Amino acid sequence: MTALDDLAILPFHDADAVQRARMMSRLADTELSVALQGEPVGDEVHLQVFPLEGARVALACDTEDRLADFFGQPVAYAALPGRVLAGLLKAEGAGLLVNPGHPSEMLLDAGMLDWLTGALEAAPEEAEARLRLVAPDPEVAGALSGPLGQRLADMRGLIEGAALVGVAAAVTGTRGHLLLIAGAPEDRQAPIAKALAETLAFLPPQPGGVDISFARTAPPAGALLFDLSPPAPPAPEPKGPPILR
Repeated sequence: MTALDDLAILPFHDADAVQRARMMSRLADTELSVALQGEPVGDEVHLQVFPLEGARVALACDTEDRLADFFGQPVAYAALPGRVLAGLLKAEGAGLLVNPGHPSEMLLDAGMLDWLTGALEAAPEEAEARLRLVAPDPEVAGALSGPLGQRLADMRGLIEGAALVGVAAAVTGTRGHLLLIAGAPEDRQAPIAKALAETLAFLPPQPGGVDISFARTAPPAGALLFDLSPPAPPAPEPKGPPILR
């Protein structure tokens, strides 16, 4: 099982829009082995493109073994992040078949790749505002806890902590939400904000939106706190009973 398989609670094309978006978000950050016409020449690669259901699609898997198993033999391939492959295929007007025969199988047509590349362009804009921090809306916290928790876990060791809080503008009273990030090095804040903005772009819009802040602000009571402590080491296996001789 791979990270994409773990998200395939239902087959991709049977899942709802939220679950499909989460799988596509993970796909963007997954290194894919994509089938080539032949071995790469320098930096130049030529993708194998197949006719399928009236469209042209490339074939990729999230492990090279899966790709070889599909063809029944080793095949020339390139290892590319999903976001890079999506951009290449968008330029060619082609689609992408991922992990055929596995739980995370998905067929993304040109329109879905266009949506994917558009979501990956999401980036926060810097702004200043006077805000009053409050507890987050329970429905918003429930909708964001899983996807944000997964993305923030990828940043374990890079940031010290994170909390989702509600905000109310001091002047207008407009309400929304804010993701507070603690302990991020200043030179990594921009890429961290970009990664989190991408994650939010794959999720349903929340009332008032969700902003990102690196200000050293204590979260209010009731904030959704994300646990970024290192995972506990596996417990040692219990020893069996002594062998009597």
